[in-house]
Amino acid sequence: MNPANIWITFPELLIWFPLLAGVIILFIKNDKSVKAWSLLFSIITLIISIGSICCSGEKYFYLNNVSYYWLQYIGASFSVGLDGMGRILTLLTAVSFPIIFVATYKNEYKNSNFFYALMLLTQAGLMGVFVATDALVFYFFWELALIPVYFLCSRWGGEKRIQATFKFFVYTFLGSLLMLIGIICVYQHTGSTEYSAHSFAIQSFYSVHLTSTEQNCLFWLFFIAFAIKMPIFPFHTWQPDTYEQSPTSTTMVLSGIMVKMGLFGVLRWLLPIFPLATVKFSSIVIFLSIAGMIYASCIAIVQDDLKRLAAYSSIAHIGLMCAVIFTRTQIGLEGVMIQMFNHGINIIALWIVIDLIEKQTGVRKISQLGGVAHKAPVLTILLVVIAFANIALPLTNAFIGEFMMFSGLFKYSLWYAAVALLTVILAAVYTLNMVQKVFYGQENSLTSTFKEISWNEKFILIVVVILIIALGVFPQPMFNLTKDTVVALITIFK
Repeated sequence: MNPANIWITFPELLIWFPLLAGVIILFIKNDKSVKAWSLLFSIITLIISIGSICCSGEKYFYLNNVSYYWLQYIGASFSVGLDGMGRILTLLTAVSFPIIFVATYKNEYKNSNFFYALMLLTQAGLMGVFVATDALVFYFFWELALIPVYFLCSRWGGEKRIQATFKFFVYTFLGSLLMLIGIICVYQHTGSTEYSAHSFAIQSFYSVHLTSTEQNCLFWLFFIAFAIKMPIFPFHTWQPDTYEQSPTSTTMVLSGIMVKMGLFGVLRWLLPIFPLATVKFSSIVIFLSIAGMIYASCIAIVQDDLKRLAAYSSIAHIGLMCAVIFTRTQIGLEGVMIQMFNHGINIIALWIVIDLIEKQTGVRKISQLGGVAHKAPVLTILLVVIAFANIALPLTNAFIGEFMMFSGLFKYSLWYAAVALLTVILAAVYTLNMVQKVFYGQENSLTSTFKEISWNEKFILIVVVILIIALGVFPQPMFNLTKDTVVALITIFK
């Protein structure tokens, strides 16, 4: 394919289209039109993402990679590209927004044009993070994805939104500052001779020569930034409060997609740049991750708030992914790759159900609910499938990913794997306990008037359930996407 004939590439479209769509939405004043146009724009972004998957391989290299001069004198280029991991995460981002917009279509927001514009701007920032192949571009979009979320939470959140948003801002700002310092330090080492120019290009960062001591120090600057974003223990305390106080649509973005920024950062930037430090500190990170899994699962069991239960559940699942990444096993990394997509779909589906319950009853307390199954059997059936996926039951999408991740953890350490496996039992306890108490048992004054969900809510949950079962039965297309990325990572440590 002749690059001269290509005027725009898939990575550029994935960034600029939702960004332009967000600007357009700002000038639409009618609430119904805002929702309709936002949904349409998100569907077009999904089509672009699917197109990038169909046009993969060497034949379409110039459709999936591009680099322009940006800040030429400091060696920064606007460089973006798509590989297997990038395609999976941009697909997750592209799939999630139409699901979120359809599921929350009846939700009302004051100044809805600003709300949806910020949502689309967040999507553009997320896409930029997942396609960036220049460290400065990566950092730019890392921040761009966070800024609209801050305004979404502080403007449309709950009663305690200011405190929660401030905590979220402090954590993420400190993490970003540490990462920026790390990027600058690595950049200073990219010019190996007086004739070599410094560069922020990803290959320059991969080729940099750092001593063991330099790697050990810089490793933690990057890792803390990524650990806050995931988050893992003990950097997780901002998450439950933020999830609880954010508007549900924003919470879906945070838990379904934005936490993957941290995992992506570890895989794309941390492991390849600091291989010696990664090997040295693997046991510490795995210990912290597994400790966080047990802690979050135990806290989830005693939670009475549906949002906080989902938040701690997400911490436990992300902790497993982080731990397995540092085992550096091929089967484990393949499991992480597909589980990033599957977890995103499953947790968003759980948030949709929580939002539907809160809209009809006005509460999220598990102790105040019960008997919903008698009033909404279709919702109950769909929720049970989603719950099974949350505990990685066979034939659901999460099973194959968790099976491979635990296999990788077993290869690294039998004891770590044995302790981590306790979270499978704990996940079943808090998930099935929630289903039993909320959907079964006796009705009460809050649930006696509960109605079956509307057609659009049924439709989107059915779509998600089909995805859960389809990827559980036939996950091979996901493996085909990630194979090259995993092999490249494994090669670094051989």
